[in-house]
Amino acid sequence: MVDKRGFLAEVRRCFEQQMVLCDLLETIADSLPHQLDYEHCRRAARLIGPLLQRAHSAEETLLFPRIAATHPQGEALVGQLRLEHLEDECFAEEVQYELHRLSCRQPVLAPEATGYMLRGFFECLRRHVRHERRLLDNLAPADAPS
Repeated sequence: MVDKRGFLAEVRRCFEQQMVLCDLLETIADSLPHQLDYEHCRRAARLIGPLLQRAHSAEETLLFPRIAATHPQGEALVGQLRLEHLEDECFAEEVQYELHRLSCRQPVLAPEATGYMLRGFFECLRRHVRHERRLLDNLAPADAPS
């Protein structure tokens, strides 16, 4: 069992890593089409899948049980958060593919469509992380793991 400090640190670390990824994706979107850094695309393509899987696993293992136990609509909320994780992971696969193609200088989409896809993904992920951060911050100290 993870102690309270370890639980908080691990979940917050996952949130921070996801926000760093969002910043990287925003940088890529802002650089389209003429200032594109192909190494940024390669880095993001390699990072996105494993990072989301680690973050979602930590959230589902460490955070979701506490939400289910302490939030008035805990079970329903956790069910919705799990669906959001699936949506994020499916969307991430599409983003990862396009980033890989960009890094090889063989994009599938037009620059405008790529920018639109990246912005849709990172804005959704940022919103998701902000929501889960609020849920974590609202866990009563007595309800958090000890």
